[in-house]
Amino acid sequence: MNTELSFYVLITATFFAAGMVKGVTGMGLPTVAMGILGTTMPASMAAAMLVLPSFITNVWQLLAGPAMLKLLRRLWPLLATICVGTVGGSLLLVHVNPLWSGFALGVALMVYAVYALVAPVFVVPVNTERWASPLVGLLTGIITGATGVFVMPAVPYISALNLNKDELVQALGLSFTVSTVALAVGLLVHGAFRLEQLGLSTWAVFPALLGMWLGGHVRARISPKRFKQFFLVFLVVLGVELASQPFF
Repeated sequence: MNTELSFYVLITATFFAAGMVKGVTGMGLPTVAMGILGTTMPASMAAAMLVLPSFITNVWQLLAGPAMLKLLRRLWPLLATICVGTVGGSLLLVHVNPLWSGFALGVALMVYAVYALVAPVFVVPVNTERWASPLVGLLTGIITGATGVFVMPAVPYISALNLNKDELVQALGLSFTVSTVALAVGLLVHGAFRLEQLGLSTWAVFPALLGMWLGGHVRARISPKRFKQFFLVFLVVLGVELASQPFF
């Protein structure tokens, strides 16, 4: 009984913490949760628990802001090619070791975030979005399909679109929601989709939502400059976590 209780306490605390990070930064729930749970259980079991809380928190993040239609009109080329790249690239997830793909992804994240913290602000010119958005979406989709991670290069690209902090968080929610659905479709098409542990996944939804709600209140009290710093520092932490996985 004590072991079972400790197990549920671990799940609850993990997804509450992961939800807090996502509420403040707009991302990071799967990485935080996998980083903690992966030390205590098989990765396949931990990943199964992520299905529902990841999807539901992404949808909440998407619907929480007032700019969804505006963002859809602006980002649809990015989202469309994310779907194409993810469904096609998910075949790689079956054959490529995701730990080493994640290592390369983590290094790229750290390089970008450190550069953005010390370099002048980089903004994507509006007139380049017509060709840049489909290209970034396709690359993001392929990387998502190969690694199961949604961040590169969509996150730095979206963060360079000169959005305010709430629009940025909502745009990330939109991108992550589309990526989650596309990845599920891709894995289903390639016969790699698993539905085990849905009961635990359902349990994990509630602490994740509570943590995300509290994290959103924290974000509302942070200045835009401080928010950007927090966001970029989190990218560094995310990169370190991904890059260190093959060695632990």
